[in-house]
Amino acid sequence: MLAGTLPAVRFLGRVLTADQVMAERLSPSTSLSCIGACFLRSASKRAMIRSALPLFATRRLSSLRAVAASLRQSPLDPVHIRLFQDAGRRSLSSSPGSAAAARSAASDPVQLRSAREDIRELLKTTFCHPILVRLGWHDSGTYDKNIEEWPQRGGANGSLRYDVELKHGANAGLVNALKLLQPIKDKYSGVTYADLFQLASATAVEEAGGPKIPMKYGRVDVIGPEQCPEEGKLPSAGPPSPADHLREVFYRMGFNDKEIVALSGAHTLGRSRPERSGWGKSETKYTKDGPGVPGGQSWTVQWLKFDNSYFKDIKEQKDEDLLVLPTDAILFDDPSFKIYSEEYAQDQDLFFKDYAEAHSKLSNLGAKFDPPEGISIDDDGKGSNPEPFQAAKYSSGKRELSEAMKQKIRREYEAVGGSPDKPLKSNYFLNIMIVVALLAFLTSLLGN
Repeated sequence: MLAGTLPAVRFLGRVLTADQVMAERLSPSTSLSCIGACFLRSASKRAMIRSALPLFATRRLSSLRAVAASLRQSPLDPVHIRLFQDAGRRSLSSSPGSAAAARSAASDPVQLRSAREDIRELLKTTFCHPILVRLGWHDSGTYDKNIEEWPQRGGANGSLRYDVELKHGANAGLVNALKLLQPIKDKYSGVTYADLFQLASATAVEEAGGPKIPMKYGRVDVIGPEQCPEEGKLPSAGPPSPADHLREVFYRMGFNDKEIVALSGAHTLGRSRPERSGWGKSETKYTKDGPGVPGGQSWTVQWLKFDNSYFKDIKEQKDEDLLVLPTDAILFDDPSFKIYSEEYAQDQDLFFKDYAEAHSKLSNLGAKFDPPEGISIDDDGKGSNPEPFQAAKYSSGKRELSEAMKQKIRREYEAVGGSPDKPLKSNYFLNIMIVVALLAFLTSLLGN
């Protein structure tokens, strides 16, 4: 059996020597060919085989750390064992699925998921759904599609964390949202502000009973207050011509009339406080007892529930304790806006569908993603139930997979750090070790 294994060891030395360039990709200072040479100089072939056999006999090579651990009791000299272990650690840290690879992106997916759980707990105790939605909106709502350069184009880049932007009139009160999220940001340093704001906004909608927002993450933060947008980019509540104003603001961001109306439906959440916006009553029968800090005037009776009641209440305007701003009333006065407002008042499912798409679009405006395709955190089993397997969808006679199956395949790629659009990077060190292990195993079978 030992004699049968020697060709595999010689093969490893040849592969390592011939693959110097490939090995350099795994470590800037220690190549695999150098490690292979150290092995051959520091021990006899028989000692090398005795050290390697436990590895070859194992059916599952779970990680390079397991390889390094099994070598600790080998007759190789300690210096070369240490070189091997260091190389293994470096190779692991460069693999696509490792934590280090995740940290090389703008945000760490593991920390994003944990932050989402903390946001859910925060919502349960503070009832801050409306202000978190508003925070995400106002960070991304400064986008200008006519400007290509980042971050001059505005958008979801975390600039709202700076005082100079927080002091814009339209952002009154949002400092309280930042104070709520800052402990979560401190806890998860691997999450950018830009991602945290959008994560909080989407999570708040979902936890209030709204639709699941198709989100991606990896937004890069601006690095200083000098990169904040100028004031005046966000919509105001009482402009002279509400329809023209809404179109001016939202068309600048690339939205159409349907998306304007759908996004307006988010006013189903929250209250307007006169001390902040200059609009609304200081208190109503729906807000005097909270939850949360009492006061303000809400658009809907259940102002912590995300549904289509906003459109119903705006259309009827029968309750004086419910707020109707000029930019709300125009949704049923303007002929184009009215088409969608009427549909959403009648069909909540349609509203949820269109809102989810518009919110997702808004959350990505102006953002610079790292990696460019973004990061998904919805592959952890907490989303919708997986689609049942249907053999017909894999049939070669079918021209194209269903959209649902395409999304399922994409999620499976992304779960291991890849994408159907881009092949995964190879871990050459691990591949070589697996090949050697298989060759040795086959050789041992033939020898027996």
